[in-house]
Order: sequence, then C-alpha cells, then structure tokens
Amino acid sequence: MRETLSEIYDRRVREGTITPDAAQRAVLPALERIREKIENPPPAPRGLLSALTRRKPEPAGGVYLWGGVGRGKSMLMDLFAEATQTDAKRRVHFHAFMQEVHAGMNAARKRGVDDALAPVAEAVMEGTRLLAFDEMQINDITDAMVVGRLFRMLMDGGVSIVTTSNRPPGDLYKDGLNRALFLPFIDFLNERMQVIELESETDYRRHRLEGAQVYFHPADAHAHEAIEALWQELTGNDEGAPLVLKVTGREVVLAHHHNGVARAGFWDLCGKPLGAADYLAIADAVRVLVLEDIPRLSAANYNEAKRFVTLIDALYEARVRLIASAADEPERLYIEGAGAFEFERTASRLREMQAADWAADRGTRQSGRPAV
Repeated sequence: MRETLSEIYDRRVREGTITPDAAQRAVLPALERIREKIENPPPAPRGLLSALTRRKPEPAGGVYLWGGVGRGKSMLMDLFAEATQTDAKRRVHFHAFMQEVHAGMNAARKRGVDDALAPVAEAVMEGTRLLAFDEMQINDITDAMVVGRLFRMLMDGGVSIVTTSNRPPGDLYKDGLNRALFLPFIDFLNERMQVIELESETDYRRHRLEGAQVYFHPADAHAHEAIEALWQELTGNDEGAPLVLKVTGREVVLAHHHNGVARAGFWDLCGKPLGAADYLAIADAVRVLVLEDIPRLSAANYNEAKRFVTLIDALYEARVRLIASAADEPERLYIEGAGAFEFERTASRLREMQAADWAADRGTRQSGRPAV
C-alpha cells in the first residue's frame, strides 16, 4: 500500500531514524502534491489528431524550500525524491547541474546554434519530469544570466522543480553584478513555485558536532579514521561530489562536497596560488570544512603558511565550522622563522574554533546567513 510522505516520516520517527520536528512535517503536504502530480500525470490524448500533433505539456510548478543550515531541508528532499515513483526524476546539486548546462551551451555554440540554451533545455525535458535541486544559490553572473530562462523553459515544458536553499528568493544573487537583470527571475520563482520557509529552531548539523572533537593531532591514521567518521555522520555516508566555484574567471575546486559540507587537504587549498577572494568564496559556499594534513609551518613553506592564515581568517569571519587534522597543536604549528609571531593570532583562532558553542554564540553574519 502506498504511503504518503507524512506517513513515511511518521514511520521513520517510530523507527528512530528521524527526530520528530513539527516544522519539517508541515512541509510534507506541499511535496506530496508534487509527488502526486508526477506519479499520476494526466492521460495522453488519443486518436488520429494526437498522432499528428504534439500535445503541449501542462506548465509545471514546484517548491522552493529555504531556511537556516542544519534544519533538515536535505533530509526532506531525500525522503521526497526516494519516495516519488518515476524513472523521469533527477536529484542533483544545483551547482553541478549548472556546470552541465554551461558545458552543453558551449557545445551548442561550437555547432553554430543561435540559441545555445534551447537544445540544453530540450535534452533535460526529454527524459525528466522532476528535478530535485539541493542548495540553490547564485554566486556567478554566468549562472544569473541563464537560470531565469532555463527555469521558465523547463517548467513550461512540464518539468516540476523542487529546490532547497539557505536564502529566500529575494536574497538570491544579493549584491551581484547587474542584479537588476536578475530580479524578474525572483518574481518568477514567487509566482510559479510554492515558497516555504522551514522554520525549525533546531540546527541538527550543529548538534552532531556539539561535544565532538574537531581538531586532531598528529595527522595520523587515527586522525584520518576519526575524521572519516565525522564526514560520514555529516553527509549521511555520501562520498560527495566536486564543487566548482568560479572566482574572477577562474575555477576553485573542492573535490568532495555534500549539502554544505566540504572536504579537502591542506595542499589542495594552500599549496596552490589561491588568494583572499578564493577563500572568501569557499567560506561563503560551505558551512563545514574538513581540512586534513596541516603540516608544521616555517620559512620553508612560508607562502603556503600565508595562504593558510588567509584561509583561516575567511573561515573565522564567516563562522564556518572547521574540522582539521594537523601535525601538532595550533600553538606549535609555527614556532620559528619569519611569520611565527603573526601566526599567534591564527593559532588563537584555531583554538577558539574548536569550542562546541563557537558558532552558536555569535548569532548571524552581517549578510544574514545563519550561523552553523
């Protein structure tokens, strides 16, 4: 017998796999309506006329679910996507999907197609009736200029879209270049999608880290095993997919990312010629950063040490949770050579960021993003 999403949620509460949350449960009827529409589409027209003419799909809508980090948006999305019985569905991270869109448009331009977005949208509509996006945010002008037309084409073509975001539609691409051109898309979202705020007061992700060790030294097999356990806990045993951030025309890649949690090695982020803008983009894109294998620092790796200081400053100011493995305690990472004295502030911040309530006692950032 088919269970509704509310019934599935209640069953998982009884089984102990979900902590009951009234705000989460209140979202489910809206998702159930989308599910019902996907699983029971209107019958196709019959007869000679239908064979000679192509029936235009009924325009679709969707749900835009937003709220603070750690409130359970991705869990609800997973429950919805798993329960919706159709092969014509796709659950994908928003940034990964937009990278595919830009790649498809570049290929279309090489073929001389005038409207490079049209064949990309057609390809999506060909086999998809449901797109489930996680973590919708617009940071790049190339995405901002494309996403409005793309969503309209997909919805007009019968594709339902369900997406999560940490921001309400009105805050998307906030302070972005040429944002006035983006504003019609915000109106479109409010008109065509049901916008729902998940108002849960509980930050489940932060609770997972409360009381947990988040800084490990030395960076040995034991540290790796402990960090792996935290990663699995925070991501639900997901390996994570690459997150590509576009910063001033360049790409900054985090090899492993899932639902606001990213994982990288010291040399991935500090061994490359990255700067403050890159680290600020990372701090804005993630809520938890797992940084492994921080070495001892000295004049021998002075440039890498300077980048590490800049990275920690960006994470600290953005209130990003840091989970790290390092060669030694913060105060003993950089004890001699040029830059050792200046590193004392970084060591102090690394120590402060280990506190269980470090992010919780500072409220929200100036940008309005909830603390983790």
